[in-house]
Amino acid sequence: VSVVALDQFVLWDNSAGPKTLKEFVAAAKAASSPFKMGGTGSKREDHVLTVFLEQKAGAKFSYLPYKSGGEAATQLVGNHTEANVNNPSENLEVWRAGQVRPLCVFDKERISYTTKVTETQSWADIPTCKEEGVDVQYLMLRAMFLPGKVTPEQQAFYVDLFHKVTQTTEYKEYMEKQALKPIFLTGKDMVQFLEEDDALNKSLMTEAGFVAK
Repeated sequence: VSVVALDQFVLWDNSAGPKTLKEFVAAAKAASSPFKMGGTGSKREDHVLTVFLEQKAGAKFSYLPYKSGGEAATQLVGNHTEANVNNPSENLEVWRAGQVRPLCVFDKERISYTTKVTETQSWADIPTCKEEGVDVQYLMLRAMFLPGKVTPEQQAFYVDLFHKVTQTTEYKEYMEKQALKPIFLTGKDMVQFLEEDDALNKSLMTEAGFVAK
């Protein structure tokens, strides 16, 4: 039907940890054992990003899968891990409470929202990882699909419906509240996006050693 949003990933550390990505990478390289990176599920997005970060930054991480982003956030707050790559909404409250620090966002551009989340920072204040010297980009799509045998008329109905949804005030407010990246793709543009996203995921999974080359 349509791609209706994109979820960005952020590298977070404990607020008592390194203050920049460069300091974080240096500390990880100097550590006597690999930094512990919390995430949600083995061989999924968080794990792939961790391996990709290893390759680009030259540091070693020990990936620890948890049941949810909330659990990964709790482990970071408690200093049981050194970092995680949670989506913005998963670490929102602990960032607002001053318990974690965002080091960089894994996208080619910064998160667009400029309203202050903490006393001093908005989402837009978080640099991209590329700005900080580590070129890693990865986005998670939020999309609507129908069964393959629906009629063109049925498909068109839902395309129109979700296009109208993305024009509402509620949608725009939700995008900012969850720090999601608004987008609307359908038809050939959506197919092209899915094909490129599939190719990227296959490439990253292969580089990470999760699938055979």
